[in-house]
Amino acid sequence: MTEAILEPDLPIVDPHHHLWDLRSLVSMFPEPRHHFIAALAEKPYYNFDALREDTDTGHNIVATVFMECGAFYDADRAEDFKVVGEVEYVNGVAAQSASGLYGNYRACAGIIGHANMMLGDKAAPVLESLVAAGNGRFKGIRHQGAWDADPEVLGPPFHAPEGLYASASFREGFAHLGKMDLTFDAWVLEPQLGDVIDLAKAFPDQPICLDHCGTPLNVAAYKGTLEENYKRWEASIREMASLDNVSVKLGGLAMAFCGMPEEGPSAGKGSEELAALWRPYIETCIDAFGPTRAMFESNYPVDHWGASYPVLWNAFKRITSGASADEKAALYSGTAAKFYAIEDALSDT
Repeated sequence: MTEAILEPDLPIVDPHHHLWDLRSLVSMFPEPRHHFIAALAEKPYYNFDALREDTDTGHNIVATVFMECGAFYDADRAEDFKVVGEVEYVNGVAAQSASGLYGNYRACAGIIGHANMMLGDKAAPVLESLVAAGNGRFKGIRHQGAWDADPEVLGPPFHAPEGLYASASFREGFAHLGKMDLTFDAWVLEPQLGDVIDLAKAFPDQPICLDHCGTPLNVAAYKGTLEENYKRWEASIREMASLDNVSVKLGGLAMAFCGMPEEGPSAGKGSEELAALWRPYIETCIDAFGPTRAMFESNYPVDHWGASYPVLWNAFKRITSGASADEKAALYSGTAAKFYAIEDALSDT
């Protein structure tokens, strides 16, 4: 799908993308029947070059934030510290980008890694190692909590334990984030939004970002239920927005989990059609959280399932066509830059 780029000068911080090499994982499923494995099979290797190909398609991407995805772990480290390898790898990519040889934007200006919060107090030295590996770019962690009783919803290989965020061990580890001035990204499925609300209430000073509009579901047992579950989703979003320490990422709706669109990978839908599908969720999130606690994200390459990179951002811009210049500045760059403390990187672009 090729479209003219809307508002090409609008500065964008893309606060959620991955870098990975999942060829070994995808090779385990030579005939991928599950929607998520099919999506991964489209882009099993996504490195700096692939990211540049997407971000250099007409929109004014000035900086990005890398989001952990279990890639490039260090096989030679002790088990709990293998995660440091991912941050070391991404910091190298960030250094490449900062050289200026690849354009004016700053890829991976912020890095979100992973540490197992179930380690409790033993998570602290892992976090310290991640901070050191990030060379000033490491901003926080994501420990995803996505779970559902229907195994077909998530599919292999990413299942968290049920009720992860309520675990005493998890919260013991989680408490160290605030002590180290680190952020937390929460990914759960729509029926689990109460888990994030409870966590945010228990740690009111901890900055938390809810990923992917809370991941409404339109697959497996939830297929065809978006409309009937919308009010439940909206009520959870508005309750969460009442908590000042929570922000939200506007995106992820092109994932296969959300089924907006149902077809994929790379369904070839235009931005007008995608904007119509996503508008109720994105507008509700903006209304609930306000522009200063909401940020657009690409979630690439996962959202390649339903939208090319330029079309995805066009869809967002159609949804916000009536927003003020100040509102757009917050939604597309300011909120993300502030949440992840990368304002200095923007001044270099």
